[in-house]
Amino acid sequence: MKVYFIGAGPGDPELLTLKAQRLIAACPVCLYAGSLVPAEVVAGAPAGARVLDTAPMTLAQTHGEILAARARGEDVARVHSGDPSLYGAIAEQVRRLRADGVDYEIIPGVPAYAAAAAALGQELTVPEVAQSIVLTRVSMKSTSMPEHETLETFARSRATLAIHLGVRNLREIERQLSPYYGADCPVVVAYRVGWPDQMFIRGTLADIHARVRAQKITRTALILVGPVLGEVRDFRDSALYDAAMPHVLRPRVQGERGQGEED
Repeated sequence: MKVYFIGAGPGDPELLTLKAQRLIAACPVCLYAGSLVPAEVVAGAPAGARVLDTAPMTLAQTHGEILAARARGEDVARVHSGDPSLYGAIAEQVRRLRADGVDYEIIPGVPAYAAAAAALGQELTVPEVAQSIVLTRVSMKSTSMPEHETLETFARSRATLAIHLGVRNLREIERQLSPYYGADCPVVVAYRVGWPDQMFIRGTLADIHARVRAQKITRTALILVGPVLGEVRDFRDSALYDAAMPHVLRPRVQGERGQGEED
């Protein structure tokens, strides 16, 4: 018996990996976070499978379902949104599985920031504009941030920020980031990426709060901040395909004649 923590991606069932699809279709028990994972994602569970939305359940209840499945000799698909390694709340589940000697495996999924960038039709690491992405979140009443992981600390690098769970704190995000990025720094709020009602709100640090408030968005949104999100056109091409920059797979400059070639 094994528990499979499956990354379901941000919402679009077609963004499931082949492995994720196969395991969901094979496991007699499927536990999924229904507040973040559409029912269509787990629609491929086998006929007669025990499919439960864990949104109204406690950790003890979900673990109890897993132990009951073990007693029956049944594998469990534990389906989470995005990629389980990022705010997946799997660490506490894994701790209990290890304590009870339950085998498990983690299946990666498409993270929301990658799906958002794809939907926006752009690269997040543009040469000489942005080469780093910081994945972070803001403190909430339920879970605080480590004292050394602050927005201001990350802002000093001027890297692209992907801020999770912060759409209700846009004014505070503006206050902390503006001294480093400038009030006119581009911001994109990606709402329910991959769902049929997905929405992308563009603005700046100065006006994004008003734009988001007008759309009445209060949850399930990712905030992207950084110059790379603007209309960046004046940047040099990557060296990867530059004919003047040979590398191990293209060791000779294109157009250069090798030794022994005829004139």
